[in-house]
Amino acid sequence: MRIDKFLKVSRLIKRRTVANEACDAGRVLVNGKAVKASYEVKKGDVLELLFGQRTVKAEVLDLAETTKKEEAKELFRYL
Repeated sequence: MRIDKFLKVSRLIKRRTVANEACDAGRVLVNGKAVKASYEVKKGDVLELLFGQRTVKAEVLDLAETTKKEEAKELFRYL
């Protein structure tokens, strides 16, 4: 699954276009490396999202094409 789609489905970022722009700006790191929106995310990857002064770190636990709001937080774990 593409990283921009995963960020939207997991609700770490609200919209896919915003996730796409964050990847293009280099604010999304996977395992310590900046990635493009087309990066194929895998279980076990450690994501780092840079939001201004704040950094969010999360580990990918599962992948799903669609989820309900309540189930979205089961796709990742905050570190």
